[in-house]
Amino acid sequence: MWAVADMVASLSCLSLPSDALGGRGCDAADNAAVCAEVLADGGSVQDGWRFGIMQTIDDYDIALRCGVDVAASVFCREPRRTGHTGLDAAFAALATYLAERDGWTAPQWASDSTRVSPEPWCVAGDSWRELAARQTPAPFAARGVFITSGALARA
Repeated sequence: MWAVADMVASLSCLSLPSDALGGRGCDAADNAAVCAEVLADGGSVQDGWRFGIMQTIDDYDIALRCGVDVAASVFCREPRRTGHTGLDAAFAALATYLAERDGWTAPQWASDSTRVSPEPWCVAGDSWRELAARQTPAPFAARGVFITSGALARA
């Protein structure tokens, strides 16, 4: 099992690949690679969610301060497969959700029909399934990923 310090140390970047943000950073593709490594090393799917999806949200939010075009660049490169179909679907759903919310065109890879969870996946666990079914944004539900309203929120 990965310790938090090990996961943070494994990150190769802390911001976005954008001149506007200092020329070094992470995007969805980088975060999916970290996510895959966490899972391969025995980390939980929840660890994968935190270090893949939530990190991508953080990167996107930072980039959005520089404009929508910079934020959209977080999703330019297609994320590699993580080893968990729900997480792979979540990366596509997140790109689509943010594109719809903020008015940019989602990348082609986000509409890949293989980026769908074959079984409904409730990120928060089965005890939250009923609530998540009501609160999940359409791009996530369409890919079989169910989340509660707070799942995309950051403190």
